[in-house]
Amino acid sequence: MHRIVIENCAVATVDAQDTAYASGHVVVSGHRIESVGEGRAPQGLEDVVRRIDGTGHLVTPGLVNTHHHFYQWLTRGLAQDSNLFDWLVALYPIWARIDEPMVHAAARGSLAMMVRGGVTTAMDHHYVFPRGSGDLLGAEIRAARELGVRFTAARGSMDLGTSDGGLPPDFAVESTEDALAATEEAIDTHHDPGFDAMLRIAVAPCSPFSVSTELLRESAVLARRKGVRLHTHGSETVEEEKFCQERFGMGPTDYFESTGWLGEDVWMAHCVHMSDTDIQAFGRTGTGVAHCPSSNARLAAGIARVPDLLAAGVPVGLGVDGTASNESGELHTELRNALLVNRLGGHREKALNVRQALRLGTYGGARVLGRQDEIGSLEPGKLADLVLWKLDGLGHSSIADPVAALVLGAPAPVTLSLVNGAPVVESGRLLTVDEDEIAREARTEARRLARLAADG
Repeated sequence: MHRIVIENCAVATVDAQDTAYASGHVVVSGHRIESVGEGRAPQGLEDVVRRIDGTGHLVTPGLVNTHHHFYQWLTRGLAQDSNLFDWLVALYPIWARIDEPMVHAAARGSLAMMVRGGVTTAMDHHYVFPRGSGDLLGAEIRAARELGVRFTAARGSMDLGTSDGGLPPDFAVESTEDALAATEEAIDTHHDPGFDAMLRIAVAPCSPFSVSTELLRESAVLARRKGVRLHTHGSETVEEEKFCQERFGMGPTDYFESTGWLGEDVWMAHCVHMSDTDIQAFGRTGTGVAHCPSSNARLAAGIARVPDLLAAGVPVGLGVDGTASNESGELHTELRNALLVNRLGGHREKALNVRQALRLGTYGGARVLGRQDEIGSLEPGKLADLVLWKLDGLGHSSIADPVAALVLGAPAPVTLSLVNGAPVVESGRLLTVDEDEIAREARTEARRLARLAADG
């Protein structure tokens, strides 16, 4: 087992006590964190292959993204002034023409932006599977492997087209049977339940307005039979609330509960429009939430009640969401946006503090993905997913509190990022892929998609 030693840096462990050190160390042995503490690393360590002077830096757990749509990298900047439903109606006809090379290029672009900004565990919710488009989930998995990032691939689905009262066009949906069969195949082929797994699969029908009750119910049965997690969109907009009331005679949370979709193995994206009763139901059942502040603002969805969710014991992590509704594609900016946006809500300045924001992006995300025993905090025995942030430059030069500098200051450069103990970023540059090549490939595939959409 080789060792990497990082010392002389500020340390935010994000453990249960929020232990922090003004000047401390982290020792990595192989894939695991061996020790974390104050001052210099222990003397006499053997097999040290690298010793890093972290002066002027903060080390944190790697960031964990809990909601994304990689394919949307190819349709950024469109429908700029639309709410969610209008935005979806405008973009579904374009998305229905994606294919495997497009999804691979989009996944590489989406992952590259996140990884070089401190994400060590990525997640994607892919739910558009046009007939004859190739292995789209496999394209994403291949991209994550190329970048060296830990990955949860949520195999999404839609079976409720416009002719059946749903929102997506009929040509963009699968049959219920095909969706369930393909999801089970994805689990059998790719899911790794191991402690140090680099790839896991989740079951993820898209939303109440794009899937049938049968698909929602049977997906929950499938996930629990296979021992994997469940993910979907929930309570994102007032339009969704209206849809559920008109179609099912109840709000989204009650509908989800009626179909078996509340529980410790479930997490939902957005959860903006929730009543006190809804929040209590999530807290009672341990249902998680992926909070996506930038996307919620971009689509004018509203402000999620994150302080109330946390007070009720709901697991909450952060999500980039698709880059067609959060064009930056970065998660580290969501630390700041989560804090600022929530202070516009009813709790005002008491809504979130900087350490709570960091927890949302690290341990909170790990808990939402069911991996809190493996990642999300810097503790001996956990997997060596960590980030060394440079805070001694102009952008953070007068902020004494390193966590405040990271959360409230300008986006901090990443000096080093480790996934499973292996470097994936050095001095702000990706080590595993060529960023310029990714950008060229994404431009090419975006233009090809635009031509296909224009040709009808």
